[in-house]
Amino acid sequence: MKKNRILVANRGEIAVRIIKACKELGIESVLACSEADKESMGAKRADKTVIIGPPQPDKSYLDISKIVNTAVENGCDAIHPGYGFLAENPDLPSLCEEKGIIFIGPRPQTMRQMGDKISARKAAVELNVPINEGSKGLTDSKEGEAIAEKIGYPVILKAAAGGGGRGMRIVQGKNNFKSEFDMASAEAQKAFGVPTLFVERYLQNARHVEVQVLGDNYGKLIHLGLRDCSSQRRYQKVIEEALPYNLPAELTDRISEAAVSLCQGINYNNAGTVEFLVDKDRNEFYFMEVNSRIQVEHPVTEEITGIDLVKEQIRIAYGDPLPIDQEDIEFKGHAIECRITAENTKDDFMPTPGRIKNFYVPNETYVRVDTHCYEGYLITPFYDSLLAKVITIGDTRDEALENMRKALSSFEVSGVETNIPFLQFLINQPEFGTGDITIKWIEDTVLTKFLEVIN
Repeated sequence: MKKNRILVANRGEIAVRIIKACKELGIESVLACSEADKESMGAKRADKTVIIGPPQPDKSYLDISKIVNTAVENGCDAIHPGYGFLAENPDLPSLCEEKGIIFIGPRPQTMRQMGDKISARKAAVELNVPINEGSKGLTDSKEGEAIAEKIGYPVILKAAAGGGGRGMRIVQGKNNFKSEFDMASAEAQKAFGVPTLFVERYLQNARHVEVQVLGDNYGKLIHLGLRDCSSQRRYQKVIEEALPYNLPAELTDRISEAAVSLCQGINYNNAGTVEFLVDKDRNEFYFMEVNSRIQVEHPVTEEITGIDLVKEQIRIAYGDPLPIDQEDIEFKGHAIECRITAENTKDDFMPTPGRIKNFYVPNETYVRVDTHCYEGYLITPFYDSLLAKVITIGDTRDEALENMRKALSSFEVSGVETNIPFLQFLINQPEFGTGDITIKWIEDTVLTKFLEVIN
């Protein structure tokens, strides 16, 4: 099928990234943006820009009918949702099907199945993919309390219909189970419109790893290796790496096989990520979820494989078969990504909107910077605070890490506060150097030390 024109239904650095892929493929790009983003880098680089609404996301980027109608009215034959906003809302690809628009992502039924953690866990069990001990969907705190007693404290409560740390609580004992359950349920209702939770055994010494997969529309599915996302604050990823450091080869192979088995079993197509927790105490892994979209951290995989994931997304959506087999995938070197955000690290990482005065990014051969920012750009309070992703590569992890130190020291931003000082502090901690970290490492260890240094 001829590739003509794609509507980019997103903003920020991922919009710029998709537009770049379109240009390199010879496809016209139309950016659907809010009034607040009309001066964005994406708006400057797209072949055409259409203002779809005011700054508020629910009146612009989250309006499904407005997005699809914009594609139809502007002669677009496909929509790329990026990540966030509508990227994992199955109603968008469903409406695309009705209107004859190609959706650059998986099928709506797959998104529905994997978007609900209860059905996703059920699929994992049926396909012999390990899951952590836990419950089915719950709305009754008393039922949840009984299950928690059976599993043994501590436990973790998770929203059945969402992610990103919302609707999630760690419960240390029976005394505060009901209050934590009620708060998590209310938060899940507010964030996702569904109050249902499930209870899991809490892993106190865990790493977070994920597998990048690509599947075409004809049954071929491959993986492009693992990423480590254990450097987190409040369940939000801060630094990502490929490949995971010091993860036993036997465990790496089993996790990769489990991800492929799951995705083949659900007939997954396009790009996706299967996320797992690794229990360091037991040397075991457990399925968490499938993210049916491109990930923020996809560049580290691109850098060690040489495969452009966004281009492959587009080709697959238009009906091209995957041109590569599993045995074609080679991993070369190591890549690390740091997320630079407009946040005040002295004020509990509060967002710091404002106008950027100076903006200088390192341009060495070992550095890649994905950004939508420039000198004079206004960071508004309406959206997330991500300014840029800095990716460094090296033949070894030590080399990639040293290159990251150089890159962060030469990255200059003024006009808004950023988290660069925190990132510099983080990567210089001895535990990060040895890779001996868990998903709670930043909150349990690093933040206190960092605040002592800066105050």
